[in-house]
Amino acid sequence: MIRTVESEPHMSAPVLAAYSYCEAVTGQQARNFAYGIRLLPTPKRRAMSALYAFSRRVDDIGDGALAAEVKTARLEETRSLLARIRAGTVDEDDTDPVVVALAHTASRFPVPLDALDELIDGVLMDVRGETYETWDDLKVYCRCVAGAIGRLSLGVFGTEPAARGAERAPEYADTLGLALQLTNILRDVREDAQGGRTYLPGDDLAKFGCSAGFAGQLPPADSDFAGLVHFEVRRARALFAEGYRLLPMLDRRSGACVAAMAGIYRRLLDRIEREPEAVLRGRVSLPGREKAYVAVRGLSGLDTRHASRRTVRRRV
Repeated sequence: MIRTVESEPHMSAPVLAAYSYCEAVTGQQARNFAYGIRLLPTPKRRAMSALYAFSRRVDDIGDGALAAEVKTARLEETRSLLARIRAGTVDEDDTDPVVVALAHTASRFPVPLDALDELIDGVLMDVRGETYETWDDLKVYCRCVAGAIGRLSLGVFGTEPAARGAERAPEYADTLGLALQLTNILRDVREDAQGGRTYLPGDDLAKFGCSAGFAGQLPPADSDFAGLVHFEVRRARALFAEGYRLLPMLDRRSGACVAAMAGIYRRLLDRIEREPEAVLRGRVSLPGREKAYVAVRGLSGLDTRHASRRTVRRRV
């Protein structure tokens, strides 16, 4: 059974300042993530901000303009920070606020720090320019860069003591991460292509005549781009359906956080499904008021109750 700490002892000024820095990073850079974690109690919100700030640092190295060998070196330097945190050698007066906050989080919550190593492994795949021939190949990447974040988050959320099937919670958290990442891949298909990256499986691209790629605002000639998008949307929806089985296992506010974040991405998926070629013209996004509505809906518990009923029906 996964448990978390709901109350916090007095924290020193350096640790509070480190968390404040991480929360500022999250507020400024997390377009969708921030809407969910605002619903958490303070200890969990701070912990999630620390996880986000560290993950953001890893992503920024991978997405930056540095040479591949420099990126690789910096990612390995970042991995060494995790070793310091595991060894308990981080002092609260350390000059790196993200490391201070993450070390404190790791001391208060059972977060699987190995998952951050997986995140680094996934970003290294980007640095190497890896492509993916099959969905099974792509799942390995998605589990590194997104499923790992789901499992880290679960370490902060915890599961309810009476939750049935809680031993499968990490699996559902991982699957929900895959659903979010596949939605990201669909949303960013042109932006990634312009950056020289292709994530959709090669055999899917071939099946729908899209192997030429997506450098322009129009699909490849004679392709079934809409068919490709709808095929991947169905795959993402199946992942969301499976991942949502996590919700009844969480406390109310943790469930609201997950429902808000997942709900925003599901609405993105709806928009992409309605107008597939929009992803070739620019980034598909939701207005802030719609994200706020999804967050309020998450806090209401509607998605959690629906997920709970679906789980019960499957057992009957």
